[in-house]
Amino acid sequence: MQVHTGIVRTDPNSWIGCLTYQSRAVSRPSESELEQLVAKARRRNRSLGVTGMLLYENGRFLQTLEGPPDGLRKVWASIRADERHRDIEVLTEHMVSSRLFSDWDLLLYSHEENKSRRHRPSDLAPHALAHYVPGMAQLALDGDDTRINARLASIAEQGWSADDIVSHLIEPVARAMGDAWLTDRCSEFDLTVGLSMLQLAGHAVRTYAGAANLRRSRYSVLLATAPGEPHMLGTALLADQFTDAGWQVEMAFPGSKEALANQIAGQGHDAVDIALSDALPRQRALAKLRETVEASRKASPGHLVVVSVGGRMFAEATASAASVGADHARRCVAGTSVRLAQLIRQGRTLQ
Repeated sequence: MQVHTGIVRTDPNSWIGCLTYQSRAVSRPSESELEQLVAKARRRNRSLGVTGMLLYENGRFLQTLEGPPDGLRKVWASIRADERHRDIEVLTEHMVSSRLFSDWDLLLYSHEENKSRRHRPSDLAPHALAHYVPGMAQLALDGDDTRINARLASIAEQGWSADDIVSHLIEPVARAMGDAWLTDRCSEFDLTVGLSMLQLAGHAVRTYAGAANLRRSRYSVLLATAPGEPHMLGTALLADQFTDAGWQVEMAFPGSKEALANQIAGQGHDAVDIALSDALPRQRALAKLRETVEASRKASPGHLVVVSVGGRMFAEATASAASVGADHARRCVAGTSVRLAQLIRQGRTLQ
């Protein structure tokens, strides 16, 4: 069941919060209980300027919410206090410049129940951009930022407006990805990374005039091993991902935190990723890594926006970004360029 009610618009130049979480129902809700849940949430969301998508299947929920930070905090407080679900896990939380669900104060899609009442866009005359939706959804689920931008650039070159691309392509792609999750054709991680990519694409479409800007390099990143760290696999894999995503990439294998700081100071990168070994735990290295992060920030106080860290300690969640003073700790290579781009954008708006 998909419900389209109310229209909540936002200035594309204003930033909003976005949060995606998953949870488990304490008991299986009936169709009427789901209807009551979404009706109450819809009224609340409309009053706070919050939009989003709620997916339900086999006792599990997955929801993406977007809106003004104050409104989003109120909605999130209500959701956390709701005793009808448990095992609440935040999958992603960040700032974005445009909405994926601009026309929905809440969309509810229950794959199993009452399919005959489900609104299907195919029941209406399809838009000319509709045939791009399946391919774009697959690119987003594959984490292929480069081909997403190339496809959008090609469409923009055909003369389609930003409103058309966002309303008739990017938003339907988000719905198609929700369908993929409900039918177990993608994981929660695939879905959240894909939604993040669409949000960045929506920003690029609305912000830049001309298709050429969708192709250009947006940011620069320094990918470094932790000082003295001999294992370079994670850093090498990251280099391929960031290069494919159109970033300006430099690599460093410093022997000391001072050497890394000097390179950061001389290059003026937007972000730096500092990696421990992906093969071996480096528990004793965390104190030195914290010192390296601190030195990196001091090296470029006027430009460096984001410091990311990686390695087995972070992949296994035995260490966090906060434990070493970083902005982001990657659990894997996939999606890192998307997450750092979001953090850079967010940081620049707060400066």
